[in-house]
Amino acid sequence: MNEELNNGLRIIPLGGLEAIGMNITAFMYEDSIIVIDCGLSFPEDDMLGVDLVIPDITFLKENEDKVKAFFITHGHEDHIGAIPYVMKELDVPIYATKLTMGLIERKLEEHQLLDSVRRKVVSYGQHINAGCFRVEFIKTNHSIQDAAAFAIYSPAGTVIHTGDFKVDFTPVYGDAIDLARLGEIGKKGVLALMVDSTNAERPGFTASEKTVGKVFDSLFQEHINSRIIIATFASNVDRVQQIINSANKYGRKVVVEGRSMVNIIDTASKLGYLDIPDDTLIDTEELRNYPAEQTVLITTGSQGESMAALSRMANGTHRKVKIKPSDTIIFSSHPIPGNEKAVSRVINDLIKLGANVIFQDVHVSGHACQEEIKLIYSLVHPKYCIPVHGEYKHLYAQAQICRELGYESENILILHTGDVLEISEEKAEVVDHVQAGPVMVDGLGVGDVGAVVLRDRQILSEEGVIIVVLSMVGGTGQIVSGPDIVSRGFVYVRDSGELLDDAKEVLELTVEKLQDKGVTDWNKIKSEIRDSLGEFVWKETKRRPMILPIIQEV
Repeated sequence: MNEELNNGLRIIPLGGLEAIGMNITAFMYEDSIIVIDCGLSFPEDDMLGVDLVIPDITFLKENEDKVKAFFITHGHEDHIGAIPYVMKELDVPIYATKLTMGLIERKLEEHQLLDSVRRKVVSYGQHINAGCFRVEFIKTNHSIQDAAAFAIYSPAGTVIHTGDFKVDFTPVYGDAIDLARLGEIGKKGVLALMVDSTNAERPGFTASEKTVGKVFDSLFQEHINSRIIIATFASNVDRVQQIINSANKYGRKVVVEGRSMVNIIDTASKLGYLDIPDDTLIDTEELRNYPAEQTVLITTGSQGESMAALSRMANGTHRKVKIKPSDTIIFSSHPIPGNEKAVSRVINDLIKLGANVIFQDVHVSGHACQEEIKLIYSLVHPKYCIPVHGEYKHLYAQAQICRELGYESENILILHTGDVLEISEEKAEVVDHVQAGPVMVDGLGVGDVGAVVLRDRQILSEEGVIIVVLSMVGGTGQIVSGPDIVSRGFVYVRDSGELLDDAKEVLELTVEKLQDKGVTDWNKIKSEIRDSLGEFVWKETKRRPMILPIIQEV
């Protein structure tokens, strides 16, 4: 990074832009860095075998002595999921509200980091000093409780980061968003406003979460003679509360299915964010003790995840719950972009089993639509507008809103991951770029799967593999046995005997030529085998499988 450019505040998004997920942004002034959020994202379709994707924190590791603190807006995976992986690399305190910290602590405990990571629970209105920065926690609404926006005070000016938010005047739990405080800070002058762009394409206002409760009540009344199974996001605690309220009203017992759902409900209820009447929750094993119409299941799998509880119920592999034709299944979520096919597959499987599936009008978003975004800008009235959180089309849609509000194009800044935005009252410009992007987690391996490994997996998945085995006398190049061919995922061996016999002839000719020339270099032999077999296979099948020559020394 160019050290000469050191006059203003620097805003450095290390993730979360041009994508949904992996939110993490660094703020730097002189020798102080603070970080907002530390989330993960889930793998794209072409990331074969990858479990999770976390941000590249090379910049933070290179400047570890300057990193003062992490501040977390709320407890969703795309904002807290990477914390255990990052905290293995950095020794930095974490500041968050009560429920958010409860969910973070559960993650740290799973990774045996609970005792080593410093953390502090913060209340709304509280200010935390961190190096040159002071950070104020401001109450907002979202689809999980205890969400916060941050006012970040620096010597260069004040930046407000909304986090994920909506304006909900009738939240299920707690108070409405603190618009008054945002307005007060706006009157004192705000250098930049960073606003959630997820719903920037949607006109109007996002409906209150309470409207879903009324829909649940009417659905419970309408399907009084069937078992009800509701799939929703594990982290939507308010949604779970409303399901429990309706279940209690209609005398149903509640079963919670799915590890993440069980964990979050356990944490939220222990911390007082869920009000569950006594004797309402039962274990899955107890379902057989109650008539079906007296039970309701809350489950994970609303996004069609293959290993989630609802997907296993749909394909008949769930060990404890079997779908019956009398069941009513409610999807209380919208598919995240990219998940539509997976959700559709689960719905089709459920309908084939005879279940009644409902997937309309049982969800409201946790993100602000256009009118709420306009409201925040009108209250804060910043000098610079910085859309965050969303794909490029979402960021662009918010930029359009800012233009409608009268902001000049040079004061609207759409950033890319890794950009270094230097910002002051005089000007705002991208002055540098740092290493940033996705780091893939596969099993226990962090970052050991990269582009080359993914390319190989892509070839294996699409074209298969041919393994060529031969034994050779060390140092002489003399073939003792082989070459033999083993193939997987290329052709069905029983139906392709002739093709494989011809391939073997090609290999034998290649090996004979090499022996005649006196070639003993194993790398040269392997290369020739790959080239000749690859050319033959392409000519015969128009496929390019991965070819792995294996030479055994005898």
